Amino acid sequence: MRNYLAVAALAATLALPAVWARTASAAQADPVPTKIGVLNMEIAITSTQEGKEAASELVAKFAPRQTELQNLQKQIQDIDTRLQNTANTLSDDEKIRLQEQSQSLGRTLQRKQTEARDDYQDAQQDLINNLGRKMMTVLDKYSKDNGYAVIIDTSSQQTPVVYAANAVNVTPDIIKLYDQTYPVKGAAASTPARPQTRKPQP
Repeated sequence: MRNYLAVAALAATLALPAVWARTASAAQADPVPTKIGVLNMEIAITSTQEGKEAASELVAKFAPRQTELQNLQKQIQDIDTRLQNTANTLSDDEKIRLQEQSQSLGRTLQRKQTEARDDYQDAQQDLINNLGRKMMTVLDKYSKDNGYAVIIDTSSQQTPVVYAANAVNVTPDIIKLYDQTYPVKGAAASTPARPQTRKPQP
């Protein structure tokens, strides 16, 4: 059974607009922003130190339930293997008993998988909402301080970007500013990279 609990790409399910536009300042003296940048929101959120720590905590929280599901699946496999290997020697009553036991465990496994998946998705969504609100605060400050009029999210399927020069990619700057604004105690600096994620299995 594949590990069904991991942090799936956190920002992929984040309901945020694909284009981040700076709100015009009420003060007429402010210069009009003209710069355009691109940001991979998925990488930005999951590459922050807080995002990495939150993902690890989420996995650890659901690890006992994952182990329980794996144990149930193993019980079912052991029963099915016994039925196959000893079909000629088992009595009819024993075959029926083992078949019913396997079916009962199968129903329990399916129910617990559904419950675990739903609970995991709820916890993941809470995590995404929390990180997303903070990321928007950071993004707003960054765009104002650096004169950006528009920042486009390249991780959104609704706004495909066919080309963007590296010079306009603000993702590393946003990650750095986020970590400075919301530091994680004892976190070591690391180079942002696209995370390897595995989705929960049904």
